[in-house]
Amino acid sequence: MDDLTEPEIDNPTRERILNAAAEVLGRRGTTKLSLSDVAHQAGVSRPTLYRWFGSKRDLLDAFVVWEREYYERAVAEASAGLARYDRLDATLRTIVAYQQSYPGLRMVDIEPEHVIARLSAFIPLMRQRLERLIPGPDAATAAATVARVAMAHYLVRSDDADQFLAQLRHAAGIKPPRAEG
Repeated sequence: MDDLTEPEIDNPTRERILNAAAEVLGRRGTTKLSLSDVAHQAGVSRPTLYRWFGSKRDLLDAFVVWEREYYERAVAEASAGLARYDRLDATLRTIVAYQQSYPGLRMVDIEPEHVIARLSAFIPLMRQRLERLIPGPDAATAAATVARVAMAHYLVRSDDADQFLAQLRHAAGIKPPRAEG
């Protein structure tokens, strides 16, 4: 049993290392990932990195879990306390913000085959979560369409966040908020 005094997932050093891994993976991909580069990006020594992750494989395995949790945490924070319709819209806005800002997404340009394999595991999870938020008898189809539109924007990055959000809203069957004025 571990003698860690704080939960592993809440440790700021571990979090910094995983954030740094996202940056380095976005620049170099998994094949050319260097633990030295990750340590440098995180501002920690290699021995510190090795205390958390004994190998490149350990880091990559933890990164996959961290990345999914990072996204899920962002969705949960954006939609906390909102009504169902508003939770759906907050989720769609989070998808757009995530894809516009998350550094690990650039990995698709470096190692598309690796990214496509990860996406094929993530799409069903995204679809299931969206389906619970989308009202109506066509929720499954709408959720699948939203997931596919999101993945298309991930693979071929868009610089127009408003258009991306409009497409997700349309696929989900929700109307955008009325313009104030």
